[in-house]
Amino acid sequence: MEKSIAVVGGDLRVIKLIEMLVKDGYKVYTYALENSEELLSMDTVEMCPTLEETVKECKVVVGPLPLSSDRKRISAPFGRNDVTLEEFIECLEGKKLIAGNIIIKDELEEKGIESIDLFRREEFTVLNTIATAEGTIQLAMEETSRTVHGSNVLVMGFGRIGKVLANMLDGIGAKVYCEARKDEDIAWIKAYGYNPIHLNDLNEHLGKFDIIINTIPFQVLDKDRLELVNPEVVIIDIASNPGGVDRFAAKQKGIKLIWALSLPGKVAPISSAEFIKETIYHILEEE
Repeated sequence: MEKSIAVVGGDLRVIKLIEMLVKDGYKVYTYALENSEELLSMDTVEMCPTLEETVKECKVVVGPLPLSSDRKRISAPFGRNDVTLEEFIECLEGKKLIAGNIIIKDELEEKGIESIDLFRREEFTVLNTIATAEGTIQLAMEETSRTVHGSNVLVMGFGRIGKVLANMLDGIGAKVYCEARKDEDIAWIKAYGYNPIHLNDLNEHLGKFDIIINTIPFQVLDKDRLELVNPEVVIIDIASNPGGVDRFAAKQKGIKLIWALSLPGKVAPISSAEFIKETIYHILEEE
């Protein structure tokens, strides 16, 4: 029996994923990936003219990571036409959706559609932090006029990405400071040998950093706090929408701010695709 899977939208990670699925013997039906030259030459990839035809023969539908960047349309940088979230939902009856940051989970549940959010799968999230951290450090190296080694670097948030980032930055000789609001995280920051800063004390330290990396998905660096930063600082915000920095205030003050979303797809699409594939196979095996 032919193994088949549908893939709708997505970035370069998804294109690399399709190549891997084909090598593993899958027939792949795609939509909103029409502008990918890599896929055009693959015999076992069928670019379908409609969403309905794409999912018709498949029980599993793979969507983008994240599913949507604007909460209106699915993320489809290689697609010719926009696909609204409403259109997408209508085609998923009886299917299993696997995607990232599924913001329409309630709507899917109402229609009895099963969905699995890759960003909530521990094995994927942990592996994905590696590419995110490497991409962030690459940006820091490109956007600063000094070496990261010896620079005062603040990592805001001490979750999975914060931990991996701090470790990598420490490994290349940065002076690493980590911000957190939980006492247990402050204790771990001390245990790892980094410099801890409690959120309540953040204002006192903001002026000394050459690089600030934010991983917190709500606004922490507001207009008032941006008044306190070093004018030459580079701020890299890798938090998901709406981010953790007042972008308008940063622009007004002439602060260099890079809002870097979906870094794994930009800096390590092949490794990221391998992580996605591995997690999808785990999900299918669990059935």
